[in-house]
Amino acid sequence: MITSHMNGFVQEASGQAKSHRERAVDCPGDESSLVKAPHSGSSAQMERIQHYQEELRKRREEEGGRGKHDIDPNASLRLKKLSQNPKVGIDNPTFDSKEKPTKDALTLDPLADLEEWLTALKWAQHCLTDAQSQQDVELTMQLLSKEDFRNAFTIYSAVSLQRSKVSPNSPLTAQAEDLCLEVQKILQSSQQKEGLELKALLTNPQFQALMQAHDCVAGQEMPEENVTQYVGETVKLVRLEKARDTPLGATVRNDMDSVVVSRVVKGGAAESSGLLSEGDEILEINGVSIRGKHVNEVHDLLQQMHGTLTFLLIPSSQIKPAPHRQTVMHVRAYFDYDPSDDPFVPCRELGLSFQKGDILHVISQDDPNWWQAYRDGDEDNQPLAGLIPGKSFQQQRETLKKTITDRTREQQGKIWSAKKNKKQRKKNATVFSKTTDLEDILTYEEMSLYHQPANRKRPIALIGPTNSGHDELRRRLLSIEPEKFAVAVPHTTRTSRIHERNGREYHFVSRPAFEADLGTGKYIESGEYGKNLYGTSTDSVRHVINSGRICMLSLHTRSLQVLRSSNLKPYVIFIAPPSQERLRTLLATEGKTPKPEELKEVIEKAREMEHNFGHFFDATIVNMDPEPAFYELRRLIEKLDTEPQWVPTSWLC
Repeated sequence: MITSHMNGFVQEASGQAKSHRERAVDCPGDESSLVKAPHSGSSAQMERIQHYQEELRKRREEEGGRGKHDIDPNASLRLKKLSQNPKVGIDNPTFDSKEKPTKDALTLDPLADLEEWLTALKWAQHCLTDAQSQQDVELTMQLLSKEDFRNAFTIYSAVSLQRSKVSPNSPLTAQAEDLCLEVQKILQSSQQKEGLELKALLTNPQFQALMQAHDCVAGQEMPEENVTQYVGETVKLVRLEKARDTPLGATVRNDMDSVVVSRVVKGGAAESSGLLSEGDEILEINGVSIRGKHVNEVHDLLQQMHGTLTFLLIPSSQIKPAPHRQTVMHVRAYFDYDPSDDPFVPCRELGLSFQKGDILHVISQDDPNWWQAYRDGDEDNQPLAGLIPGKSFQQQRETLKKTITDRTREQQGKIWSAKKNKKQRKKNATVFSKTTDLEDILTYEEMSLYHQPANRKRPIALIGPTNSGHDELRRRLLSIEPEKFAVAVPHTTRTSRIHERNGREYHFVSRPAFEADLGTGKYIESGEYGKNLYGTSTDSVRHVINSGRICMLSLHTRSLQVLRSSNLKPYVIFIAPPSQERLRTLLATEGKTPKPEELKEVIEKAREMEHNFGHFFDATIVNMDPEPAFYELRRLIEKLDTEPQWVPTSWLC
């Protein structure tokens, strides 16, 4: 199956297609996009209408300025007709003003019918002798005289007339704009209520645009030869006048000899018009036959076309689901993606590249394998939505990739694996089976905007390798503003010293109590030193939060998962070291003289942290200089009070 991106269309290829290139060639158009529909008109009828309008103009000139400043409907037969019936009026030459109204024309006035009925009832009332019958007639006459009944009867008559008549298959006029202007001139000096209402209606921008669209559509005629070539097939004619800066946004594919619309992309002219649908076969474009052409030929053809594009289509036979409002899903990407390196993307040019940590706004999941999305912050510069791998599809191919990698390693290790004991081989098999679990594959996480309350500050976790400067930054914050920042008091199983007080330096607990809390997941991180257990509990962090201060944490990366699974809503900042040479200079100012291998180890450790845990980081500061790094840290923390931040949606449930 091969497809092409041309003039907003996109070429798609799969299987063994010889060409997988993607080229966007936008068709230049006017500054505004217009949608035009097909219409089959009659030139004879148009001449009759024009002749009728010309007679009206001559008659108006003969009458001079009579009735020019008066809105009385009797001064204008066209307005009188329009007030009597919306189907007979300005645009409808049902009868000439010189002709005597026929019986059918008179019945178009429902109020006249009511008057006739009242006259007949009065006559019948005089002919009746018994009091009951006269009373019944009197009640009926009162009903017919009520204003509410008259209004209801007028509406009923108009609806009945509309339903009884067959709609014309062609417009009655192509000069609706001119007629509206004529009526506006008559209404210029009118102060009557009806005149002001009609003037407001005719000068409404939406109504004027409707009349303009009506005249554009009415002036078009669908060539009969286009229909006769496709006998037995239902066809439709679609005209799109695309603005220069608005791509069409659709992909097509070859299906045998046919060229079929494969995908309608959000944000393009095709999607906004609603006239092109997936599965529509394109028969002609601007009169050029498309059947039998390769999509590359169609691409080259559309490169030479400009302005209005006219598509002759066979509508898709697929049953279209009822339209529904799709909600936007916001996700954070946990992997890097480059569509130019993806052989499976249906359309490379529509592929949306992103990096780990980017926020993506997914606006369509109609295709579960290829979502349509915008990258956060790029909506204004990205007219068309981009294609990104769907979550399940990405998980499946990442699982396949890991499976292939593990099998390769297993085969390479057969030479020495025989030396291992059964327990070691069983351990390897367990690890291999885990890699096939889709839930272990990081792809996307759904996010929502969150603004922290003024009295419940999010804890700040500083992460970084040794000698990256994260501990120094934390200590500086605590020393400068102790009333704003605080640390969580840790727990320990060792005995307290003379100068220590429980709850100030440590929470002193027994070893069984510590181990019991550790088993229930109450500790963010813990460890053993000198045969004593130490740990930072979620309760200690929550105590600082409840006091209105910001809890500063300096954690190991392995503690991030536990911290995120709590309800503390942490803000994680990664403090990255600078280059090896700059790091040597910074450590020298502190009186440290690390060896080259130690500096290299700091850099490598930072890269490892970022690769394995970067999806947990909310921000990154490269510690090139302590002063700028400190002010950047302050800026990020203060921003939490002024700007909402993206957090996992699960935190807000």
